[in-house]
Amino acid sequence: MIEAKSLCKYYGPIKAVDDLSFTVDEGQVLGFLGPNGAGKSTTMKMLTGFLTPTSGTALINGIDVVGDSVMARRNIGYLPEGAPSYGEMTVLQFLNFVARARLIENSALKASVERTIDKLNLAAVKHQVIDTLSKGFKRRVGLAQAIIHDPQILILDEPTDGLDPNQKREVRHLIRDMAKDKIIIISTHILEEVAALCNRVMIIADGKLLADDSPRGLVARSRYHNAVSLAVDEPQKVASALSELPEVAKAEIREGELTLFPSGDNGLFEAVTAAVKENGWDLRALRYEAGRLDEVFHDITREGATT
Repeated sequence: MIEAKSLCKYYGPIKAVDDLSFTVDEGQVLGFLGPNGAGKSTTMKMLTGFLTPTSGTALINGIDVVGDSVMARRNIGYLPEGAPSYGEMTVLQFLNFVARARLIENSALKASVERTIDKLNLAAVKHQVIDTLSKGFKRRVGLAQAIIHDPQILILDEPTDGLDPNQKREVRHLIRDMAKDKIIIISTHILEEVAALCNRVMIIADGKLLADDSPRGLVARSRYHNAVSLAVDEPQKVASALSELPEVAKAEIREGELTLFPSGDNGLFEAVTAAVKENGWDLRALRYEAGRLDEVFHDITREGATT
């Protein structure tokens, strides 16, 4: 497991990480969310031994990352922000270099490199100099070096940054496949990525932990949880009629779209669709709202900034 113990990091008078403690167990994919400057990358650098905490520590499979940084790092695959590499090397040269640095035995080195190239679909560029690659391919090379030694723990800072939609889908599939027997921490600004990949989410701002929940639990905090939105002619008239339903607590019209908020846990969608059918309203769209993670993120980080 990963166990962070009262991690703090100061840059002069600025506290980037403020007494952060948490654990992550095998099989968890933890989404690490926060606004720019929240302390996400700093926390990841401390977990991986690349940055020494001002106070506190972290244990990687029981190994103290401050007391024995090299041994702790052997358990980790790390994709830093920006995916730095040796740009003058070809992809193949770089991955061979990383494999040797990771102490992969000579008998297994070639197979490890080839397997990693295949996983990240890098065969077409493996003889190309890294500096000449597109941003998306550079990101994939960064991911390749993180997984080449098949680590138990993966810490990925913006793993799909710069990838096109097809590449993002491939990387997400790879992460889901690896998550079965690994611990994975992902820092991302892409909220849809959290819903697609993570079974746990931590939100931090100003270096402080503000929320620790499942994606479903966070979405359930949204005021839109179990609401129904519809696009219809004469939304004001329809809102007045539907507001009479006992299942409707409130109706709102924004940018021509009508949203109905539930008065209880169940039955709103069925009641609305029945009323639409009965009145013969011409619908352009009808949508059940599970909740809006962006709204929850905004509310949590805004509240955290005022406390």
